[in-house]
Amino acid sequence: MSPPTSTPQQSFLHRHLGPSAAEQQQMLRTLNLASMEALLEEAIPPSIRLPQGHMAQSLPPGVSEQQALAELEALMGRNRISRSLIGLGYFGAVMPAVVRRHVLENPAWLTAYTPYQAEIAQGRLEALLNFQTLVCELTGLPVANASLLDEATAAAEAMGLSFAVCKRPQARRFLVDQNVYPQTMAVLRTRAAPLGIRLEVKAPGAFVFHEEVFGVLLQLPDAQGRLWDPTEVVSAAHACGALVTVAVDPLAQVLMAPVGALGADVAVGSAQRLGLPLGYGGPHAAFFATRERYKRQVPGRIVGLSVDAEGRPALRLALQTREQHIRRDKATSNICTAQVLLAVLVSFYAVYHGPDGLAAMARRVRRLTQAMAAALAQVGLTPALEPGFDTIVVETPAAAAILERCRAAGFSLRVMDDGKGLGFSLDERSTVEELEQLLALMAPGRSHLPMVELLAATKGALPVPERQDPWLQQEPFHKHRSETALLRYTQALAAKDFSLIHGMIPLGSCTMKLNAAAELLPLSWSSVAELHPFAPAEDAQGYGAMVRQLEDWLAALTGFAGVSLQPNAGSQGELAGLLVIRAWQASRGQAHRRVCLIPTSAHGTNPASAVMAGLDVVPVACDSQGNIDLKDLHRKASAHSNHLAALMVTYPSTHGVFEVAIREICAIVHHHGGQVYLDGANLNAQLELCRPGDYGADLCHLNLHKSFCIPHGGGGPGVGPIAVAAHLVPFLPGHPLLACGGERAIGPVSAAPFGSASILTISWMYLRMMGATGLRQASAVAILNANYVARRLEEFYPVLFRGEKGRVAHECILDLRPLRSEAGVGVEDVAKRLMDYGFHAPTVSWPVAGTMMVEPTESEHKAELDRFCDAMVAVRQEVAAIASGAMDRHNNPLKRAPHTIAALTAESWDRPYSRRQGGLPGNQDPAEKLWPAVARIDNARGDRTLICTCPAVEDYAN
Repeated sequence: MSPPTSTPQQSFLHRHLGPSAAEQQQMLRTLNLASMEALLEEAIPPSIRLPQGHMAQSLPPGVSEQQALAELEALMGRNRISRSLIGLGYFGAVMPAVVRRHVLENPAWLTAYTPYQAEIAQGRLEALLNFQTLVCELTGLPVANASLLDEATAAAEAMGLSFAVCKRPQARRFLVDQNVYPQTMAVLRTRAAPLGIRLEVKAPGAFVFHEEVFGVLLQLPDAQGRLWDPTEVVSAAHACGALVTVAVDPLAQVLMAPVGALGADVAVGSAQRLGLPLGYGGPHAAFFATRERYKRQVPGRIVGLSVDAEGRPALRLALQTREQHIRRDKATSNICTAQVLLAVLVSFYAVYHGPDGLAAMARRVRRLTQAMAAALAQVGLTPALEPGFDTIVVETPAAAAILERCRAAGFSLRVMDDGKGLGFSLDERSTVEELEQLLALMAPGRSHLPMVELLAATKGALPVPERQDPWLQQEPFHKHRSETALLRYTQALAAKDFSLIHGMIPLGSCTMKLNAAAELLPLSWSSVAELHPFAPAEDAQGYGAMVRQLEDWLAALTGFAGVSLQPNAGSQGELAGLLVIRAWQASRGQAHRRVCLIPTSAHGTNPASAVMAGLDVVPVACDSQGNIDLKDLHRKASAHSNHLAALMVTYPSTHGVFEVAIREICAIVHHHGGQVYLDGANLNAQLELCRPGDYGADLCHLNLHKSFCIPHGGGGPGVGPIAVAAHLVPFLPGHPLLACGGERAIGPVSAAPFGSASILTISWMYLRMMGATGLRQASAVAILNANYVARRLEEFYPVLFRGEKGRVAHECILDLRPLRSEAGVGVEDVAKRLMDYGFHAPTVSWPVAGTMMVEPTESEHKAELDRFCDAMVAVRQEVAAIASGAMDRHNNPLKRAPHTIAALTAESWDRPYSRRQGGLPGNQDPAEKLWPAVARIDNARGDRTLICTCPAVEDYAN
């Protein structure tokens, strides 16, 4: 009997794609096209389009979910998972099961986007406010952001803030504690050099303060485990006008006097040990807190409190005018994606434990460390330093033998730099029994008092000022302490947020596609989650093999020679790519090339990243069709020919079209000695249809959280690898603690060698299940869905930009500007009204003010596209009713949107339209709709009075 033929249900591709084959044919008929190939011929310029039979050579054919999971499990099974005590900012941690189950594994939390539409994002905004409150309470500083990428980049951002606020032009020196974590030191060097900042690395006692010093970085506890009182250093720094940043361990900070009270101006750190797995380096949430006077220089997102149109407290993203998407090359940072999901997990960890639980945990770690130090002294291995909080360093000629015995027994300890000592750090997983076992391995046969007795003799006091005042007294950290209460809290917050479980999120340039369950399952495997990023390479063979495969696949898909997976966000990929270009040019004696050409339509991260790379931004105009103006490009490239470093170009363009002249654009830049940096934010439209390396780009970054299915998590995590041509491969970023990158590597841009390594398994699974054939079909359907939406809506809203043959790429821009003159309706009114129709709005007012950019992705089926188009048509009809006078110009469903249940069920109704017309337009089932938690939010009020921690609502109302 012949084997059965595989059915579509056995193929992951048919689970990933929204429209069925029949629906695809229906949509093609709407476009008056006979086939998908006919659409691709019209949408993609023939000069760059890959032939239909082309397949990436190194990408294996797609397989079933079960086979892909089995392959990855075998691969990751080659990792050697030990009990890691290496420390250096990465510690053992226990995520509460209730948090893992109901947040980390919950698509309602995983699949939301950055909360730009705050009325349907109150749940994660509240969780992020809890995170900010935790950080402010820990550090004693009044303003915190909603997370950064990792501790090393957070320290670099603090250096940037200190530099930006300093008004002394001669001040370009930044003093760094010689015992900061080595990965932090390396990232600081990477980030300082392009800006002309000089790092002076010394012991804090040897710091020399003068007018050229603008800032200081201290680490508490430091890499050797020291914990000391920084007040004198802080005072000396302030006397010369320098800002002080303290990188602080969050669990130690529970016991220590808040660093803000000790005089620190900025506090940074990693929240990893507050319930997040090691994950071979990430993703983890970093924190950043500072003083009120520096709030407008804070990088990243800040959640703030305001009120809605009905007078209720409401949360939103505050002070957005300081961010890269507004200020571009004048922004405080290039950070866009942060680590929202991880910050949310940390916030629930803090809610779960509360201040007393965290204090008990911290005190226990401190006492176990003291007890272990006493036991080591009794067996002749006296610690080299008085233990500060959790770390012990031992100098002994027997270090190598001890390390080997411990390794054989399943412990990973830290090898000190001089090779003559070893170190280890305790954490919340440490137990008396574990320490007894470790002591027996370190000093076999030697007697000591039982660890229980030594523990009883310790007091747990710190060698620095301790926290005296009550902290974390806000209601969320006391109200939800039972599992039942916390379960209900997580679900109550999730129920306020629009995510992919509710419907399409058609945000342009965001690619809100399916995050399949099979892709996410490996995150829970210990072989993925429990490996330290600085584990010996022989312990990480599974990760090594997975990383190499993923790098090869991405290189093949982009047409480049090499890939670095280190950048842990698209913004960091941009910075890394530009630094690679600059390093290559410097190696050729062309370090003077400092001009970066950037189209005016580019995403704000592009100019912000260029400035951070030490480049001068020169804008290039776009023509009336949204394409790069070739005459202006010629003119700017010629004018700056001797100093041209690069052009940053997005493809397909941010206007949603495949520009026909992309090869010519690249040739112009090359002719004048520059390199072409391609922003790969829109790569989802290109996979197996065209390749950046083939049409002239020298380098591109990819967003694995867009095109390759890593979930957005409400605003992070993300991964932003770079793919480069052969001549740039030697300069790919390296790392001081693990061999990676090129032989002439630039410094690291992330704390861990492979960035957010654990979530790379998501993209590996996606590519393994799709194969080249599946990827081609996915990109084609993404283009089909966008063109179908454009065709259905073009009668009602002008489609602003199209390609040479009238087609869009994977997204389209709808022009809503005529609505303002016609009926006084703005794009924000339409965005809020879409909530009433059961939708998250597309991208608003970018890249053109007064427009909406729609990206449906390949994962949405035709019925959902039609539902969205029907809603947009209905909104247009409402606008027509306002224009005709049938609806009041000011008191109408658009101006009063969104409509809450509270408003609809109130006893009084003062609006000249029905309750149903306001809150349940169309044919919606009220049981299936996500109702906005609040009415329209007052953004201006929230910025005028920034409140970024949990206040008492009564206090705010007063």
